[in-house]
Amino acid sequence: MKVGIDLIHFATSNYYLDLETYAQEKGTDPNKYLIGIGQEKMSIAPPDEDIITLSAKAAAPILDKIDKNTITAVLFATESGVDQSKSAGAFLHGLLELPNRCRVVEFKHACYAGTAALQMATSMVRANPNETILVIAADIAKYDIDSSGEATQGCGAVAMLVTKDPRILAIEPGSGYYTEDVMDFWRPNHRSTALVDGKYSTKVYLNSLKQAWEHFTESTGRKFSDIDAFCYHIPFSRMTEKAHKTLVKKVGTPVSEALFKSQTQPGQVYNRLVGNSYSASLFIGFCSFLDNAVQDLSNKRFGFFSYGSGCVAEFFSGLIQPNYQQHLMTTSHQQQIASRKALDYQTYLEFYHTDTFGQNNIVFSKNNLGPYRLMDIQNDIRHYVKTS
Repeated sequence: MKVGIDLIHFATSNYYLDLETYAQEKGTDPNKYLIGIGQEKMSIAPPDEDIITLSAKAAAPILDKIDKNTITAVLFATESGVDQSKSAGAFLHGLLELPNRCRVVEFKHACYAGTAALQMATSMVRANPNETILVIAADIAKYDIDSSGEATQGCGAVAMLVTKDPRILAIEPGSGYYTEDVMDFWRPNHRSTALVDGKYSTKVYLNSLKQAWEHFTESTGRKFSDIDAFCYHIPFSRMTEKAHKTLVKKVGTPVSEALFKSQTQPGQVYNRLVGNSYSASLFIGFCSFLDNAVQDLSNKRFGFFSYGSGCVAEFFSGLIQPNYQQHLMTTSHQQQIASRKALDYQTYLEFYHTDTFGQNNIVFSKNNLGPYRLMDIQNDIRHYVKTS
C-alpha cells in the first residue's frame, strides 16, 4: 500500500524585508546576503500573525478540496509554540472547525519536527488505511537585532494531507537517522529569540548528513545513483549547495555542474524569497522543487534530508506520483510571494518589537492581511478570528 503526501500547500506572511534594504541600513555590501548566504528577502510576520494564523492559511485550501470531517488527526510541528501546555494544533483545530473525533498533538525538535510528524502520520496510515491526517509544520524564525542570524529570519507554514494512495508523493519505508546532544542552536524558556553558534551549527549539520546517509544506505540498500533529486533543510539557500557538495564528496560519484543544479536548484527558489522557516523549510523547499522544476518529475525518486539543531537528523526518500501536476497549488504559492508588501526598516523594527512573548491584555492593530489573524490576548487567552 502506498502512503504519503496527497496534497501540500504552504503559506507565508504578507510582508517582507528586502535584504538590500537591510544591507543599506547595516552599512554592509548586499552581496554578503545575496551571494554569501543566497538570500534576497525575508518574510516578516506582523504582530497579529503567528504560527496558528499561518497554519490556517496553509491548511484552508487543502480543506476546501476534501471533506474536512474525514480528518482523523492533526500533527503540528513547531519550535515557535504559543503555549507551554496546550498544543498549537488545538488552537488550529478550533479555528478551522475540524471534527471533534480527531486527535491533536504538537511535535518539537528544532527544525526536524516536521519530518517527525510526517513519519508518524505515514506510520498511522499504514496501520489504519482509513486515517486521513493533516500534518502542519510552521515557524517564525526570529533572532536578536544585529546578531549574525538576523539576516536569515523568515516565516512560513506548510500543510500536508497524508493518506493512502497519495497523489503527489509516496514515502518509501526506511530511513537513516542520527542524534547527538550538542549546543549549536537553542532557545531557553525565558527568551523569545534563539541563540546560535552559526559556524558550529553548519559543521554539525554536515556531519549529521554524512551519518544519516550512511544509515540510510545500510537500511534501504538505495544508492546515490538511485535518487533523482534532493531536498535539504534550508536555514539559508547556500546551505543546500554546501550539503549537496558534502554528500557528493562522501559517495565519490562524479556529478556535472548541470546535474548538480538540476538535482537541487529548483528547491531553493522560494527560500531565497521567504527566508528560514525552521520546521517548514524542508517542505517549502519541496513545494519549490515541484513548482519550479522544468522537467516532468513523475516517478522520480526524491531524497530528503531533515536537520534539527541540538541535534536530530534523518534522510528518507519518496517517489513522485504520475499526474502529480494536477494536484499542485503553484499559483497560490507564487501569488502569495508576489503580492507581499515591502517593509521599510523602521516598520520592520516596529513589528519586531511588538512581540507577543509574555504579553497579556493586549489588542493588536490590524496589519495581518490574510484570512485569519490573532485579534488579542486577554487574561492570558489568545483569541483568533477568521476575517474572510
